[in-house]
Amino acid sequence: MKYDDASWHYGGDYPKDLPDEASATHTGMFLAWCLLNNLAGELHLEEFPDELKSLSQKEVTPGAWFLKYCDGKFTDEDLNDIGNSFAQDYFDFEKGQYLEDYENSVGIGLETLYHVPDTWDTYSNLEPLILSKFNQWKESKS
Repeated sequence: MKYDDASWHYGGDYPKDLPDEASATHTGMFLAWCLLNNLAGELHLEEFPDELKSLSQKEVTPGAWFLKYCDGKFTDEDLNDIGNSFAQDYFDFEKGQYLEDYENSVGIGLETLYHVPDTWDTYSNLEPLILSKFNQWKESKS
């Protein structure tokens, strides 16, 4: 299952003043949170442990990491079973709340959500929100 693909975003009304890489920030932030919170799938754990280490040591930003090591594609292979269940409920563009939370936390005052900077400061602002949503989600599943 594919949750998102950066290439889905940079066609059509994508801001002409931004590089295509800006289309990966929102997904990179969510995926980085999952990977850094023990929700990584076997693909990353077994085949890319050094790459995960570079993410955990903040050697590369979440969006850049997503583009480089996932080719801008977020799929169910990226997460374990718990991570996939959470992503299906929270990240899903149709029924989830992630994009709304993303906009209301790091997208305020920006021209578009694509203008959110791919930085660790952005991640730090999102991290407690995603953790809170994850904890609420876990409680709702109990």
